[in-house]
Amino acid sequence: MSTDLTANPHAEAELRRCADALLDDLAVGAVPTAFPEDVADPSGHWLAPAIEALVLIMRGEESLEPLARAAQRDERRTALFLCLALAVAGQGDRIHASWLGTAFGELSLDRPVTHGQRALWLAAARGAYGPAGKIFVLRRLDAVAASPASEPGRWLRALVPDEPSTTTSPALAGFTALAELPELAAPVQAAARLAHLRDRCAEITSARENGGGDTAPRPDRTAAVGSEDEPLTALRRLVGADVPERPTRSLTDHLLDDLRPGSHPSLAAIALHVAAPIVREAAGDLADATRAEASESVTVPILGHHLTLRPEGPDAESLEIAERRVTTEGTPVLGRPWGAWLLLALAPVILTVALVLPLPPLAFLAPLPAVGGGYLLWHRRRRERAAAEGVVRRLAELGEQAQGAVWALHEYARESEERIGTAASDLAELTRLLRRGPRAG
Repeated sequence: MSTDLTANPHAEAELRRCADALLDDLAVGAVPTAFPEDVADPSGHWLAPAIEALVLIMRGEESLEPLARAAQRDERRTALFLCLALAVAGQGDRIHASWLGTAFGELSLDRPVTHGQRALWLAAARGAYGPAGKIFVLRRLDAVAASPASEPGRWLRALVPDEPSTTTSPALAGFTALAELPELAAPVQAAARLAHLRDRCAEITSARENGGGDTAPRPDRTAAVGSEDEPLTALRRLVGADVPERPTRSLTDHLLDDLRPGSHPSLAAIALHVAAPIVREAAGDLADATRAEASESVTVPILGHHLTLRPEGPDAESLEIAERRVTTEGTPVLGRPWGAWLLLALAPVILTVALVLPLPPLAFLAPLPAVGGGYLLWHRRRRERAAAEGVVRRLAELGEQAQGAVWALHEYARESEERIGTAASDLAELTRLLRRGPRAG
């Protein structure tokens, strides 16, 4: 039959006015008393008998006749209208079990989730239809769950967006260059991220036990007014109200949003259940990364010199090259002291001239060049001694830091054993949390 209301504009206006008034009543918790008798029932359209059936259902009266007429005209829209309207009214327990399946339809990874499907999903997750509603949504989502190969990085970023990438090993806290080496940093960061992931999963799965789940059957209408996917907004769109259209989104995008911190606890629990195989696989990869074996030697800059460090100590060849560079760079190139020698040689020349001419006053000037030459030689010797002492200090510091880095690597190795054990424990706990899944009640 035709579902066109435009054939009778007056009937269309009256029916939509009635629907708008009904939805306004539901939004504030009012229960309609009766179906308006002056509202026309356009032949072939589902909305009028659906409204009549809804009113009778909410009053606890027999509704089979208008329900049959509405379903005959458009079974899916009728079921969707009744499920959403009863959820908004806080009477989701009055729906028939078959209505959810008819209203929800089939999900697919290849098709966007419709606004009606998302609205039913949200209402069921928040307890509008009781435990059976949550189980229904879980089964529909499980039927199209993504495989573990579905970009696990995206799912991890949704669950733990503030990745602890700056985490460093306590053993390497005093050796930044060592801590930044990828082969040493990666296991530490993997362990930290796994612990963060475990905490996030524990937070999601324990939300209900800690009072984070729904405590009342009525959905939160304050949030419903502002969200395109809430039951009330979907209802207005369904009855033809002037609601702005927004693009639909994929199932994966909805699940990723539900996993992000700040999402509704019940939605997060359902999304985590659906993504459990992906999360479990990613957690296993993180645990494996903590067991990565470090190479037998690492090359790291120490005091500007690249040294190769081994478990038994710094590599002799690289240390010798570094010490040679320290000695070369720390020893100033002064050249020969020609100036000092010239002044020292000038003193006897002046004295000889003063005696030969003779010029006694000139003899008093003869010691001055000797004093100047002696000072230059003394200053040169002082610089050489200071440079030699600086070289000794830098060589000692180089050796101490190299040996300290070796000991830090030994401590890192001991720390790795503890880190691997902790990661295995975290993985076991996370697996247990994922296996437990969301609670239907």
